[in-house]
Amino acid sequence: MNTPIINAPDLQNIVAGFDHEAFGSQTVFRVALDALSHPGRVFDMPLETALPREGHGAAAALLLGLLDADTTLWLSPTLASSDAPVWLRFHTGCQIVAEAAAAQFVWVAQGDDMPQLSSLQLGSDAYPDQSATCVLEVDSLQGDAGGWRLQGPGIPSARNVHVLGLPSDFAAQWTDNHASFPRGVDVFLSTATQMAGLPRTTRILIDSES
Repeated sequence: MNTPIINAPDLQNIVAGFDHEAFGSQTVFRVALDALSHPGRVFDMPLETALPREGHGAAAALLLGLLDADTTLWLSPTLASSDAPVWLRFHTGCQIVAEAAAAQFVWVAQGDDMPQLSSLQLGSDAYPDQSATCVLEVDSLQGDAGGWRLQGPGIPSARNVHVLGLPSDFAAQWTDNHASFPRGVDVFLSTATQMAGLPRTTRILIDSES
């Protein structure tokens, strides 16, 4: 564990959480559920909360709503060296871990290197729910556009989405992740204000260069 200790100066600088904790958490959970139920559809994330200085607001709000004292979180270097760990620790009680492979949630800032999906917790055939959820910040999300053609549960026929800002080998990593079903990670893609989900059941086909 590498959970930050919250000292008095930290407390003075921590910004608030949801404007209304119960309503805020419920709203975020609905967006997360909709995003995973409709893979590749782009959803607006209500930002009814103060936010840390680093990280996309949509990603921060998502984790603020999903994390609790029983969850572990790994943050990429840009986020780990910012106020985000203390903010999430204070408002959710989550445990910050030093290794991505030990985390139930992984948050990767825009521009930081993404851990290989295969290196994360993938669950098991008996307990597929014991796997990691990745929140990956991207440059842009554009629904119903060229790039990826998605197929799978929650998608009638096919759905297109164009994503900028992921590693060039992400689609190949995802093919392996999808093939390991029922094991595998689930992913949320985040811009500053929007979110799209990629559950492990979704197949990515490349229509054009993304």
